Amino acid sequence: MLIVMKFGGTSVGSAERIAQAAQLATASADQGHRVVVVTSAMSKVTNLLIDAAQAASKGEWDPAVRQQLFERHKAVADAIIGGDAARRAAVLEAIDRRLERFEKLCYGLSMVHELTPRLLDAISGTGEMLAAPLVAAAIEARGRRSRAVDATDVIVTTDQFGGAEPLMDLTHAKAVALLQPMLEAGAIPVVTGFIGATADGVLTTLGRGGSDYSASIVGAAVDADEVWIWTDVDGVMTANPSEVPGARTLPEISYSEASELAYYGAKVLHYKTILPAFRKRIPVRILNSFNPSHPGTRVSVEGHPSASGVKAVTSIRGVSLIAISGTGMQGIPGIVAKAFDVVAEQQANVLMISQASSENNICFVISSSDAPRVVKALGAALEVELSRGHIEEIAERPVAVVAAVGDRMRGTPGIAATVFTALGDAAINVIAISQGSSERNISMVVDEQESARAVLALHGAFRLSEA
Repeated sequence: MLIVMKFGGTSVGSAERIAQAAQLATASADQGHRVVVVTSAMSKVTNLLIDAAQAASKGEWDPAVRQQLFERHKAVADAIIGGDAARRAAVLEAIDRRLERFEKLCYGLSMVHELTPRLLDAISGTGEMLAAPLVAAAIEARGRRSRAVDATDVIVTTDQFGGAEPLMDLTHAKAVALLQPMLEAGAIPVVTGFIGATADGVLTTLGRGGSDYSASIVGAAVDADEVWIWTDVDGVMTANPSEVPGARTLPEISYSEASELAYYGAKVLHYKTILPAFRKRIPVRILNSFNPSHPGTRVSVEGHPSASGVKAVTSIRGVSLIAISGTGMQGIPGIVAKAFDVVAEQQANVLMISQASSENNICFVISSSDAPRVVKALGAALEVELSRGHIEEIAERPVAVVAAVGDRMRGTPGIAATVFTALGDAAINVIAISQGSSERNISMVVDEQESARAVLALHGAFRLSEA
């Protein structure tokens, strides 16, 4: 079996964790599997790189940051490589070379005072390039051949800096040409997550969840049998365990359920992450590197439908409800189109939409950080409608979105009744609701302060603590 294993920042956050990651990779190889590793940066390194870039753009570049990063990675190299002086020297030389590039970029940035998306990608992707040689060295210390591979030589992307998309045909060709010979020779390639490069070789990053996304891209490119994402939790759970003590790990979910849960607040997967694997029908496993004996969660095409219909309950906080209302809106064409043109211009992501059939009100949910500028822009764009009284109010309020998710919700009678009975019994007011035509989720807007109680009530109503 060909397995792509991705290790997150906490799973490679120290010498001990990198040694554990190497052990997990070599154990699978010892069982006869071919293994490709995709690594994140060590925990907190990417944030440090971004902070350094932002400081440099203000003329406040601190050269001590390079030394700080070198010393942290050198300490790991000393611990995992031991007495092999030649290997240790080669790893430290690779790390120093990449830090020299980082320092030059920051120094130049401190002179021009302009942090472009392209330059930020070049700097923020350094952490994975520092971690990969360490992971490869740890694997070699366990008797397996390994080599650090920059994803810039494998993953070909668009030039959308800060959130590039893979060009899969080009990526497939490069992955087969570079990684396949290593695998055939019994080696374990260690590919840098989070980054890629344009067809012209310019470094890009894949945005939020980028390292997981990298694993899915590489998995699809090499036609892997499975993608394993090693993180610091036991898998996808029926709810946030900090809100629901009885939450349990789901042994298997479908791609569609994973996408819904990730979109509506589940932190384990970003919804975009699974798309390349989904298109190739490659199962994705979510596993805990701190508890490797746990079977985790398997994400597959079919999943494992829940008898109750609802598989899990999740929530999104830090969001705001924008409501446009007025009795004069009815029958006035173009108001909705104009409103969402404004939202798009402000680059705000709409998480949920609800409209009354009377057309007297339309509301949508966006991130609270986007809300003030969106409301201001809406006021300007709809100035004529406001002055004529067609629109009476553009209101904003902090809320939370609670979503009940499950493939078997589709066509199962009584789901909505159970949802609203549970919330009614808990004295929780539903401000707005939305259900897509897929019927895989029911999303409800509730007061921000009531979201935890709403999740707990729904989790209990559908008896999700029971296996």
